[in-house]
Amino acid sequence: MTPVNWAAFAAAEPELATIAEERFGAYTHHVLATLRRDGSPRTSGLETRFLDGELWLGMMPDSLKALDLLRDPRFALQANPGEGTSMGGGDVRISGRAVEVEDGAAKAGYAKEVEPPEGPFHLFRTELTEVVRTYVEDEKYLVVQIWKPGAPVRTLKRT
Repeated sequence: MTPVNWAAFAAAEPELATIAEERFGAYTHHVLATLRRDGSPRTSGLETRFLDGELWLGMMPDSLKALDLLRDPRFALQANPGEGTSMGGGDVRISGRAVEVEDGAAKAGYAKEVEPPEGPFHLFRTELTEVVRTYVEDEKYLVVQIWKPGAPVRTLKRT
């Protein structure tokens, strides 16, 4: 399975991509899971951005989550479920690999759009290996949509 960027995912599955962007756009802060040096999971708050066909992860310099990704680029990103339990639009999770962007022009373009705090920062573009949406349909079914590169969305329904 070859990871793909956000634009390739959105071209392959535009409806699921739109729903995912809306879920992540509904709130500012989300939860990023990375792997610590000993292999145990670490969760951290994070702001995400969808710009120029990419899903971007920006972080403070030498933050633990950035150091985790520099050591092991695998990540899972959970959309903020929002207030209460309704999870409007369902629950969305994205998994993949984070690739650090060191190109000064790319970082400057991101900074112009996002306006991060002054000073240096880590910027990662993502390569997706899975997008999952879970929601309740007709107050009866738990529906899970699973997408992986090179395959159509697989939908599972449970009662």
